[in-house]
Amino acid sequence: LGGGGQTTPTPVAGLRAVRVLQSYRSSLGSWYRHYAGYDPLFTWWAKQPFEEADGALGLYLSTLRVRVVGWPEGGEEPIVGDPIGADGMAADLTREMMPYTPAELIALANEEFAWCEEEMLKASRELGFGEDWKAALEHVKTLHAEPGGQPAIVMMLAHEAIDFIEERGLVTVPPLAKEVWRLEMMSPARQRVSPFFLGGEVIRVSFPTDEMTHDEKRMSMRGNNTHFSRATVHHELIPGHHLQGFMTDRYNSHRDLFGTPFWTEGWALYWEMLLWDLGFPSTPEDRVGMLFWRMHRAARIIFSLSFHLEEMTPDEAIAFLVDRVGHEPANATAEVRRSFNGSYSPLYQAAYMLGGLQIRSLHRELVGGGRMTDREFHDTILQGGSMPIEMVRARLLSAAPGRGFRASWRFYGDPM
Repeated sequence: LGGGGQTTPTPVAGLRAVRVLQSYRSSLGSWYRHYAGYDPLFTWWAKQPFEEADGALGLYLSTLRVRVVGWPEGGEEPIVGDPIGADGMAADLTREMMPYTPAELIALANEEFAWCEEEMLKASRELGFGEDWKAALEHVKTLHAEPGGQPAIVMMLAHEAIDFIEERGLVTVPPLAKEVWRLEMMSPARQRVSPFFLGGEVIRVSFPTDEMTHDEKRMSMRGNNTHFSRATVHHELIPGHHLQGFMTDRYNSHRDLFGTPFWTEGWALYWEMLLWDLGFPSTPEDRVGMLFWRMHRAARIIFSLSFHLEEMTPDEAIAFLVDRVGHEPANATAEVRRSFNGSYSPLYQAAYMLGGLQIRSLHRELVGGGRMTDREFHDTILQGGSMPIEMVRARLLSAAPGRGFRASWRFYGDPM
């Protein structure tokens, strides 16, 4: 590797090779185990060659992991990622019916980020921190539950959000949906990839465990403080992912075939925007908590698209989240690891805010235009099932796309 005047392969190339070899090794093992012990003649002839081949693949994998990827045995997987480039990004945006270029989407995200900073300054002044909104953010991070107290906080915040939307008749919440959701605490290993809450019918809560170091405990508590959690609980439960999943299990479930994070994550993020507009954050601390997450979603567009365009490295993405958004270092690292470890599609992290902005624009067009009530609008989206948001718009407007359809809805105008 790298000898004899040859070019040393990059960690990205090494990681791709590791994944291919892991697939080959798994297939070879599956084939061997299908016959071994069941066909005596096969085992007689194939056992030793298989063990030699499997051992050679294992040694090659280990060599690639350590010497090319930089992933020592027993160590934590480095954040390498696999950027798809400009052509791959254009293809993915076309598939998601998103008629914007990556540069336009980054410009859009910078506009949203600037709005968040202005609102952060307003909240900072109310809290007595003047123009230093990061000091206000630090203050809010200290307002967390004591060890063992997070489940009670989550329960309280869940019921608060449900009461808020039901009092205003914003969306239909079936009684059963309010009863069947469950809460589980997230393991330390899972928190290294998902340092915040995950949701659906089960909300998985991040908070310190006795297995963590004291620095890890402190960062987990600060990063999941009560005012940050106030925004994430309704995102994950009701009216967010739990209500979404409850309804898609019962209406048009065949449209799961057209599933897209712009619908799934966009829906939950849209509610953060709508609840902000309706005054759900009643204190400056609450506003700081909601703004942190909104900045985070704008930052996701910036760093994830920049990475896939090969304009930002994972280390630069981590620094961006710490310096510009105010993340705890461990949480920023986990966020970038989650974004680039192959668990999510390249546009997934950008889909939160972009999908939310699409639904918000559609809400202004139909509800703001007096053509639907809030409840009608939200119920119709949920019952229609998952699809690109431009198709949601076509469905709600009863405007069937023609044979030569191409995405053209510029829901954000021209951001550049």
